[in-house]
Amino acid sequence: MDKKEKDMLLKLSKDPLKRYEDICSGVKTSLTPAFNVDISEDATGFHIDAELPGIDKNQISLNVEDDVLTIKAERKQESEENDKGYLRIERTYGNLLRKFNLGESIDQESINADLNNGILHVTLPKAQVTKKTKTISIN
Repeated sequence: MDKKEKDMLLKLSKDPLKRYEDICSGVKTSLTPAFNVDISEDATGFHIDAELPGIDKNQISLNVEDDVLTIKAERKQESEENDKGYLRIERTYGNLLRKFNLGESIDQESINADLNNGILHVTLPKAQVTKKTKTISIN
């Protein structure tokens, strides 16, 4: 992780309202084209539904490092399609990457994912909240 990414993570970690916002929002380059996601919450956890049509589960990787969930996929353009005389290509090919800051409220050991009809569903269970109580004596 380079300095720019670390600075961005630090900035997001200080604002609790931004902790589940996509770190790469608004950033589109030829190397990291974005894919659409829906993020929801229920009593048990958070859910990310990512649109990845036409991508096999073997071409998708998920990992968590330093409280950041990374969803990475690759959509390859078939060589026979390159020979066609396209007038317009709107589908995205190449490496797809999105990162999400998880924070401490996620049970990272229990994250799971499944792919169904081009939608990657990632479940992020909430961690058990432990209350820390301390009695402070008066001098």
